[in-house]
Amino acid sequence: MGLYSQFIFPRLCEWALNTEPVAKHRQELLSQAEGNILEIGFGTGLNLPHYPDRVRRLTVVDPNRGMHRLAQKRIQQRGIDVDQRLLKSEQLPFENGMFDRVVSTFTLCSIEDVNQAIAEIYRVLKPGGKFLFLEHGLSPEPLVQRWQHRLSWLQQRIGDGCRLDRNIKELVKAQPFSSAAMDECYLEKTPKTHGYLYKGAATR
Repeated sequence: MGLYSQFIFPRLCEWALNTEPVAKHRQELLSQAEGNILEIGFGTGLNLPHYPDRVRRLTVVDPNRGMHRLAQKRIQQRGIDVDQRLLKSEQLPFENGMFDRVVSTFTLCSIEDVNQAIAEIYRVLKPGGKFLFLEHGLSPEPLVQRWQHRLSWLQQRIGDGCRLDRNIKELVKAQPFSSAAMDECYLEKTPKTHGYLYKGAATR
């Protein structure tokens, strides 16, 4: 992992994703968080202020040491017990059916083997458990899609692997979840190429 990934990109993420419009979506999504929770792509801990008070403990994974360092202050401020692990999401070291909820926000765009990561999410969820996700991805508009495909290579370089054109709906549907409720919209004050959101809950 290079200097850009460890020292510059975590601060860029903190700046880009710590906004009021994004916070509103985080709050709505995480109102469903309860029980034994795993968060993948924990980043700098931007979800922490939005977990309900009933959430007292989290297990979180992220492979970026720079994210890990920046998250410490937010962890201390929030007062939630966080089991923080430097891991990729494609091979989770947890037992089958261990978690009531798995949370992913602005993470699936940058996981190299995203299908394997979602399969792992499915595996570690309890029957009836929910995968809560807030992700950006492929727009339904053909013109926007064309620009997303054109710009994705640049976004991958700037965004440490982040892709603009992943179809989150299809990725979730590819796993045998029993049901999936999903809202889609453009994030306000954001270019359409970067701000098409998928927000939902898929039940194992």
